[in-house]
Amino acid sequence: MSSLTSNAFALGALTVLRGVNKELTSAQLQVSSGYRIGSAADDPSYWSMSMTMKSDSASLKTFGDAMSLGASKVDTAYTAMTSVVDTLTEIQAKLVSASENGVDKDKLNTDIQALKAQLTSSVESASFAGSNWLYNTQSVAETKQSVVSNFVRGTSGEVTLNTIDYDASQSLMIDTADPSRGLLTRNIDANTISSDGTSTARNYYMLAPNGAAGAAGGKEIALSASTTSGDISDMLNVTHSMLAAATTAASNMGIMKARLDSQSTYLSGLQDAIDTSVGDLIDTNMEEASARVTSLKTAQQLGVQSLSMANTMASKILTLLQNG
Repeated sequence: MSSLTSNAFALGALTVLRGVNKELTSAQLQVSSGYRIGSAADDPSYWSMSMTMKSDSASLKTFGDAMSLGASKVDTAYTAMTSVVDTLTEIQAKLVSASENGVDKDKLNTDIQALKAQLTSSVESASFAGSNWLYNTQSVAETKQSVVSNFVRGTSGEVTLNTIDYDASQSLMIDTADPSRGLLTRNIDANTISSDGTSTARNYYMLAPNGAAGAAGGKEIALSASTTSGDISDMLNVTHSMLAAATTAASNMGIMKARLDSQSTYLSGLQDAIDTSVGDLIDTNMEEASARVTSLKTAQQLGVQSLSMANTMASKILTLLQNG
């Protein structure tokens, strides 16, 4: 039955068109914003999960920056320690050469002094962000260093920051305030390494800190024409002892560096995984959304045409009644 006052066909077409327009607006918003779920009103559960994961991702970035700072400190100290080990190895080789008969000890000493200057330069330049694990000028040395390693989110949402602690006393090479704390500035008793059967100490040190005297009661490792074979043997033993200690310190730093590098790689991968998961939760599938927009635009055109046809039908009935 046709009706002029209540056009059921037009009302139905209008209802369908309104629904299509609403869905089209939503689909176009998803395409333009890039988000399938842009607010809690779209999906409270997924939106809440995505916010927590975004918070974790932001925290990971902050912790990653802190880890990068700590890793840079370790890298700087490790590079300097490697240089110290290499230079001590060269000094040891020079001392071995000095033990041979007929060598020019003064010329060898010139080489040794140049290598010792290189030691000082390597140690003093091992500074990053105001921190130097190899060099100290303060009356109280910082023997404990900490760098950020990772963070842990507890079951209640609390965040705990984890650090790696390092005993910097083992890597302290030069100490101008107290030479006995620095590996290269302290006295090392050759008699404890190779005893002569007496309790008399035979102390040697590698470096006298810039602007300071050498370690009290010790001899500097240096050569001259009057240096005896016994002195050279003691210097060799003491230098080897320093080299072994420096190698151990460098090895420990290398382990710490490898651990930080591994943790940094893990955090980077974890952040990528979280970002991908957030995208899976709330990001728009552009291919699907674009196809939906096209489909809804077609449905919108059909709805407009259906509404127009329904209105035209009523108009034709009115024309027939007027002509009759």
